[in-house]
Amino acid sequence: MKMEINNVNDLSKIMQPVLVGLVDQLANRVYETLNFFLQSYYDSYNPVSYRRQYDFLRSAIKVKGRMSRGKAVAYVYIDTESMSNYYNATGYQVATWANEGLHGGLNVGTSPHVWDETLTCTIEDGTLLKEAISYLKSQGLSVST
Repeated sequence: MKMEINNVNDLSKIMQPVLVGLVDQLANRVYETLNFFLQSYYDSYNPVSYRRQYDFLRSAIKVKGRMSRGKAVAYVYIDTESMSNYYNATGYQVATWANEGLHGGLNVGTSPHVWDETLTCTIEDGTLLKEAISYLKSQGLSVST
């Protein structure tokens, strides 16, 4: 499809939907990976000294891509505010323990570091960059690496 671009505003109008779609797709990948590690965290340990809560397992949030102040943004995070059923621990503390591989503050030896491993398997290994390049090419943009 041929597009005429005469100024920066024309370029912005054309690129905004592409960029919103891009950040939304990348956020989906991070969200899927985060949920994989949340499930792995739960699968790695069966508590015997306390009753399991599932708030943390369901705490991943993904906010759809959109334009905000001239930038395409999407958010993926752990909603620590939604985790209120834990005894003697805040949602933030539970999320921190999970990122340290701990269950209820205990080192059980086999648990993933939930957030760090999510970042390793999306950003640090180049997965998001590859997906971004693929997405931009699918939108008809010439991208070289």
